[in-house]
Amino acid sequence: MEATSGRRVVIEPVTRVEGHGKVTILLDAEGHVERARFHVVEFRGFERFIQGRPYWEVPVAVQRLCGICPVSHHLAAAKAMDRIVGGEKLTPTAEKMRRLMHYGQTFQSHALHFFHLASPDLLFGFGSDVNARHVLGVAAKHPDLARQGILMRRYGQEIIRVTAGKKVHGTGAIPGGVNKNLKVAERDPLLAELQQMREWAQATVKLAREYTLAHVDSLGGFGSFPSNHVSLVREDGALDLYDGGLRAIDAQGRTIFDHVDPQRYLEFIAEEVKPWSYMKFPFIRSLGPEHGWYRVGPLARINACTFIDTPLAEAERKMFVEVAGGRPSTLTMAYHWARMIELLHAIEKIDALLHDPDLQGTDLVVRGERRGEAVAIVEAPRGTLFHHYKVDENDQVTMANLIVSTTSNNEPMNRAVTSVAKQFLDGQEITEGLLNHVEVAIRAYDPCLSCATHALGQMPLDVELRDAAGRLVARRVKDSRG
Repeated sequence: MEATSGRRVVIEPVTRVEGHGKVTILLDAEGHVERARFHVVEFRGFERFIQGRPYWEVPVAVQRLCGICPVSHHLAAAKAMDRIVGGEKLTPTAEKMRRLMHYGQTFQSHALHFFHLASPDLLFGFGSDVNARHVLGVAAKHPDLARQGILMRRYGQEIIRVTAGKKVHGTGAIPGGVNKNLKVAERDPLLAELQQMREWAQATVKLAREYTLAHVDSLGGFGSFPSNHVSLVREDGALDLYDGGLRAIDAQGRTIFDHVDPQRYLEFIAEEVKPWSYMKFPFIRSLGPEHGWYRVGPLARINACTFIDTPLAEAERKMFVEVAGGRPSTLTMAYHWARMIELLHAIEKIDALLHDPDLQGTDLVVRGERRGEAVAIVEAPRGTLFHHYKVDENDQVTMANLIVSTTSNNEPMNRAVTSVAKQFLDGQEITEGLLNHVEVAIRAYDPCLSCATHALGQMPLDVELRDAAGRLVARRVKDSRG
């Protein structure tokens, strides 16, 4: 951050997100916001770590990027390696096992974010008492909701365990298929809890919807702006979290490109580098970096898809579209509503898959024509995830490029930070509650900063306020002890 004659406020790191980032806000001598930036300060290096490793290790190795959404990386890498071994046309058992794993991941991740990370802000208010604005505060005042969130996440984790072999960093997906099917003894306990999970999912999406509708006027100006949106869609335009072609729409809902084969993603998506962040800034090539930035994730997916192929979630999507006036929603805080629509969609898909006898099939792996390069795209809970690899004749990875969801949302998050800082901090005395407004805007995207930069980090909060001469006026520190 270059020198300034005003004050510099630092939020480091942003709390209740996965990974380590910070926000810097520059105020002029009169206390007005000049500029705000969201920095990711962890080092990105995993794309180099994987070089030289045999291709069959990749689906297991790359998921070590993250302990929150490892299934997304596991499946994206496995899909890419399917093409390397010529096994992209999976058997019915293999594809459905992977899809079940993926929907279990979506269900648990969305529940975790909503109940544990976002709900303290939504239930208590953005500027409420920091000593109660956390998951333990939710458990104290809303014990039924807290219990619901824990049990919903546990259910999703159990689905991951029976499909991937264990709850975190499993091994279920292999090049060309899977290494296990779903035994009846593994399926039946999940079926026993299915009705409760569906009822809770319906109640949760209702909670998110009612919150959005009750605050729609105030949320319209809270870190919100028109944007492009990118996501996978099925051949018929339906929401598909596991497979499909890339679709991009602009702020009016007009198509920029549609049904793009993942192997051609570089013809449509590029990445820009900026000196103050380890994250890149992706953009749509045809529009350039200034106008081609875009959003991904639940908001983008609900905006971009034509319909959802499960009835309960589709009814919710129609209400979402109606509230937005038939155009893509610009509300950053509507990410929460969209995320819960996907939670409901995930449990409906889980229901159908658990009743499918193909999951007990024994034809698990296919092979075909060997290739030296492959791209795979899945919709991770946080958004569109790109995995691109090259493999040499010795079966070793020679190149890896990953564009993770949080990277694609980098520019939108920076715009949200700037917008909220100017709205709430301009000319005001800086308080913890006002600073939390900035964090709320970031949390709406559910960023995974460790995925985006591939490193681990400590999570203290250290905020400094300096006067126009650069002298320290005030400092607040918060760590794991409070």
